[in-house]
Amino acid sequence: MIEARHLRVLRAVATTGSFSAAARELGCTQPAVSQQMKALESSAGTPLLIRTGREMRLTQAGEALVRHAAGILAGLTAAEEEVAAIAGLRAGRVRLVSFPSGSSTLVPTALAALRAEHPGTRVSLVEAEPPRSVEMLREGDCDVALAFRYEGRREAPQGREGAGAHSAEEWDDLVVRPLFADRLVGLVPEGHRLASAGARGPVTIDAFADESWIAGCPRCRRQLVEVCRGAGFEPRIDFATDDYPAVVGLVGAGLGVAVLPELAIESVRPKGARTVTVEPAVEREIVALTLPDLAQVPAVAATLDHLAKAAAR
Repeated sequence: MIEARHLRVLRAVATTGSFSAAARELGCTQPAVSQQMKALESSAGTPLLIRTGREMRLTQAGEALVRHAAGILAGLTAAEEEVAAIAGLRAGRVRLVSFPSGSSTLVPTALAALRAEHPGTRVSLVEAEPPRSVEMLREGDCDVALAFRYEGRREAPQGREGAGAHSAEEWDDLVVRPLFADRLVGLVPEGHRLASAGARGPVTIDAFADESWIAGCPRCRRQLVEVCRGAGFEPRIDFATDDYPAVVGLVGAGLGVAVLPELAIESVRPKGARTVTVEPAVEREIVALTLPDLAQVPAVAATLDHLAKAAAR
């Protein structure tokens, strides 16, 4: 009989490429990984890995098992959560993944309301943009994905928050909770030639043709961990975000504490910039996604409901 713990080990080995790397990811020893892989191959009745020096390569049977592992593990997670909620052992756990601008707007309001209504429910947050966030959902690495797609887009996703999205067909196997339509706006410095033009009405997108564009933000949390360790404790980080506005929003909603440089706090304020309406209008549909099995889990359903309520405000 194939066991779920063996499937998790196989997936880790396939992802990392070695027993030692899989052991580090799973928080166990290399011999333990080796033993579990031997047990899994014994249960399967066929080799699953080919060992060539330090490298590990999946056999055809191994590839097939890894392909099915994500759905199996997601189904087991859904079963465990639903049984636990019914039995009253715990209210549940939800792993949420969101793109950065969703983390700083919808997520704080939704999670604060969820915590107030269901204080025993623990929610963790990590950030990823589509298509990675949707891949994480299908791979069993999260329970709810806050994602987006653009109207009428059918081309392949570009993998950035500001450009590209999933086509409708890519979500046919998921439960899709539409939240709202988010119109894109231009952002220019105060005193810019388009700032005054925008005050008089919409600006056509070709007016930006010769402009320099800015995207992205710095990413580092090492200082926080070092400060806490210097004080004698290891911080429990439930909400991981590289976006400073998201940090401020989460703290403001009462979901935790943070340590930020003054400059980072200052950067949250829209000082020195103006928004302008751009034509033709471009909207992205903001949605919450989950798997059909997970949609039946009470904690996941409550999270979807609170995201929808936050979007309606």
